[in-house]
Amino acid sequence: MTKQDFVQHLFHKNRKRFSRFPDKELAERFTDDLFNLLFGSYEGRYDSAEKLTQEYQELQNTFSAILFELIRDEQLVKQHTEHFFYELPELYEALLLDAETVLKFDPAAQSIEEVLVAYPGFYATAIYRIAHQLHLQGIKTLPRILSEYAHSKTGIDIHPGAEIGSSFAIDHGTGIVIGETTVIGNHVKIYQGVTLGALNVAKELANKKRHPSIEDHVIIYSGATILGGETVVGSGSIIGGNIWLTHSVPANSVVYHKSEIHIKGKDPFPEPLNFVI
Repeated sequence: MTKQDFVQHLFHKNRKRFSRFPDKELAERFTDDLFNLLFGSYEGRYDSAEKLTQEYQELQNTFSAILFELIRDEQLVKQHTEHFFYELPELYEALLLDAETVLKFDPAAQSIEEVLVAYPGFYATAIYRIAHQLHLQGIKTLPRILSEYAHSKTGIDIHPGAEIGSSFAIDHGTGIVIGETTVIGNHVKIYQGVTLGALNVAKELANKKRHPSIEDHVIIYSGATILGGETVVGSGSIIGGNIWLTHSVPANSVVYHKSEIHIKGKDPFPEPLNFVI
């Protein structure tokens, strides 16, 4: 195939393939613009509520433009836009509860403003809640674009289909994975490296519950892996670091990994087998 033939092939193939696919760069800009409008500093940006109202309307227009590329139905786009922005005040209040929870439990957090503008766990939670609302409205593809954008910026991967209750806190957060059918209750705190995943990733299980349920007031420490759609972590439980859990535990459980320490004697330390750096 010549260069020109290949270019023609790409042109026709991708034009057809992505004919009903939202503009990814525009969606990412919308994500940041919306987050900044909700939680960014207004210093030097707005000198009146009227200007803020104008930007709010511009965000609605941008959202409608993104949806139109996906749906191509003006009436349906209008309905989705109105519904999403109707739900936005409630999303905002839910996110303030998340931020207050982070401030309450993280001794390094100095103020609510610091959490809002500087904590990657809060940013990932905010974009998740926005994407989840789109998911609830039945909008395809766009929720994943938003969640993967947050993933690329924070290292935190939360599927927009997951159900997460109020006052959710992520501490540090790098490496967290929360799968599509995960259900998380209220007042749950998760540390970095936690995986809430599936025991089996077979495609035929796509419409089954594959990921665990975490009840209220649970703390999951770093590196813990909890797998399976039938796995339930009971309320008030503490899951220790580096735990591998594939079965349910009752309420108020403490699950931890017991490490052992062996002190070297005076004899030479044996050479490890298959030692590789």
